[in-house]
Amino acid sequence: MAAAAAVRYGIVGVGMMGREHLHNLAHLAAEVEREQSVKVRVTGLADPHHESLRLGLQLADELGLPAPQTFSGHRELLGSGLCDAVIVSSPNMTHYKILMDIINHPQPHHILVEKPLCTTVQDCKKVIEAAKQRPDIIVQVGLEYRYMPPVAKLIDIVKSGTLGQVRMVAIREHRFPFLVKVNNWNRFNCNSGGTLVEKCCHFFDLMRLFAASNPVRVMASGAIDVNHKDEMYDGKVPDIIDNAYVIVEFDNGSRGMLDLCMFAEGSRNEQEISVVGDIGKGEALVPESIVRFGNRTEGRDGVVTIMAEDERIKYQGLHHGSSYLEHLNFLSAIRAQGASGPSVNLSDGLLSVAIGVAGQLSIEQGRFVTMEEVLG
Repeated sequence: MAAAAAVRYGIVGVGMMGREHLHNLAHLAAEVEREQSVKVRVTGLADPHHESLRLGLQLADELGLPAPQTFSGHRELLGSGLCDAVIVSSPNMTHYKILMDIINHPQPHHILVEKPLCTTVQDCKKVIEAAKQRPDIIVQVGLEYRYMPPVAKLIDIVKSGTLGQVRMVAIREHRFPFLVKVNNWNRFNCNSGGTLVEKCCHFFDLMRLFAASNPVRVMASGAIDVNHKDEMYDGKVPDIIDNAYVIVEFDNGSRGMLDLCMFAEGSRNEQEISVVGDIGKGEALVPESIVRFGNRTEGRDGVVTIMAEDERIKYQGLHHGSSYLEHLNFLSAIRAQGASGPSVNLSDGLLSVAIGVAGQLSIEQGRFVTMEEVLG
C-alpha cells in the first residue's frame, strides 16, 4: 500500500485563534489518518510575540503533536520550505501584508485566512488581484459561521425553497465584550477595521447566503455605550462600538437587519437568526442548536422544531464545531488540486468586509451608504 500523502501546515499568528486552529488540526489529523487517506502535520508556527509561540508549543505537546519549528515572522516560515498550507490568524491589520507575501512567494502555499480578509476594501481588492496571478494556490476565507450545524441546516431549508422567496433576514448577536488580545490591538478601529468589520463580517456573509443576492445600500446606527470606556492604552481610549443596528438592502429587493449588543452576557443564545420568505419562516438558535421552520398556511401549529447536529464534527471548540468543518473543507479543496475552489472565496471575503465598512461609514456620517461608493 502506498504511503498516504502529507499536507504540512504552518500557522502565522499563534494567539487565541491560532491555538484554536492548532486544536482543530490535531483532531483533523487523528481523524483523516484513521481513514489512511492523507496525513495532516503542523510543521511550523510563526509569531513575533514570544509568549504566543511558547503557548503554541506547549499546546502542541499537550495534544501529542510532534514539536513544530518556530519562527519570529511569516517570511522566515515561508522561506523554510516546511509548509504546503498556511493558516493566517494574526491581528487583522497584518493580514494584507502577510497575504501578499504568501501569494507572491515563489513556492506555492495554500491559504486559510481568518476573517476579516483585510481591514479595508482597497486591501481586499489588491489581494484578489494578486491571487488571480496564482492559479496554483487556494485561498479560503475563515467565515466559518455558515458551517455551524443550525445555521447550515437553515441554509439548506432556504435553498430547498421551503420558505419561498426570501424577503427578510434578521440576525441578532447578543454576547460578551471583545476579549483581551495581544497588545490590545482589537480595541481600536485602525487595527480591527471597526466592530462591524471585525465581528460582523460573519453575519453579513450569512445575509448574502440567505438572500441569494448582493448588497446595494446600508444604513446603520451604533455607539460605544458601555464597554471599554474606562480603558486607556498609550494615552488613547478605545473607539470600537459595542452595539449597533444595521439594515442592508439587497439587489433582489430583500432586506437584512443585524441587531448587535456586546454587553448582553445574560443571553440564553448568542446568535438568533430569522429568515422569512413569502411562504414560510425559519429560525436558527446558537448555541442551543435548535432550528424551527413553518409556513403561513399551517401557522403556529405547523411549526417544526429540530436539533441540528453534524456527525462529522470531532471537536466543538470556540465556534460549535464550525472551525473543524472549515478545516475539512479546506483540506478537501487542497486535495482536489484545483478541481474545486474554496468553499468561501475571496469575493465572499471582500463583500463581507465591504458591508461592514459601509455600516461603519453610515454610523459616522448618519446616512445611507451605497455599496457602489464603498466598492468603487
